Amino acid sequence: MQVRLGPALAAEFIGSFALTFVGIMAIFSASLGPAEASPAAKLLFIALAHGLALGVMISACMPTSGGHINPAITIGFLITGKIKPAAAIAYIVIQLAGGIVAALAVLAIFGPEAGRDIVARGTPNLGQDLAGTPVRPVVAFLAEVIATFFLAFAVWGTAADPRAKNVGGFAIGLTVAFDILAVGPLTGASMNPQRSFGPTLVASGALWKNHWVYWAGPIAGACLASLIYHLVLWPRDRATGTEPPAMDVPPTQRP
Repeated sequence: MQVRLGPALAAEFIGSFALTFVGIMAIFSASLGPAEASPAAKLLFIALAHGLALGVMISACMPTSGGHINPAITIGFLITGKIKPAAAIAYIVIQLAGGIVAALAVLAIFGPEAGRDIVARGTPNLGQDLAGTPVRPVVAFLAEVIATFFLAFAVWGTAADPRAKNVGGFAIGLTVAFDILAVGPLTGASMNPQRSFGPTLVASGALWKNHWVYWAGPIAGACLASLIYHLVLWPRDRATGTEPPAMDVPPTQRP
């Protein structure tokens, strides 16, 4: 059965809402743990929460929308000609809306004052290096590029590629978890503009100062991974030059 754009957008909204809501609440929950809990234990808890949420939501959304749940991933499919431009724009808008509504839901649960503080704490932001010095924006940008490269490469290799073994949601969730473990202390490991935009818009304040990092880094990393996978690893018929569509772009949204 062909899936229309409306149901695909509904799936992207739900998936984006779930990732952002669970992410904010997981960071809040980690702050409630024992005072003696190590930062590494809290980081592991947060990484697992994000990885599990994304893995489950991608698996649930994949039959309807492909389970992008990330503007950077959608842009990667757009620049490689795997999704219609109009569909890509609609995906990105609804993903951002999902993140905004998720942050607003936190405000509704905790109230405007406490909720805004919880949202701000749950928004990816620049951390500190080993010397306790604030991470420079250019370093954060590079970390987000690398982390999102891994994420997008996993998306292409385990979900988009027609040769993949139907492990997309699981593998992508694990990638997000290990990315958070790797660069979470530096940048919060967003890898996803909607994960940062919605909470930043709701919490506002100083979060806008380095917000560009959470657009430029993920988009650059996803585009680089998408182009490499598409040009070097993507299956194609050498005789005719034809190539298969991306499996996590619904047929009705393909060019």
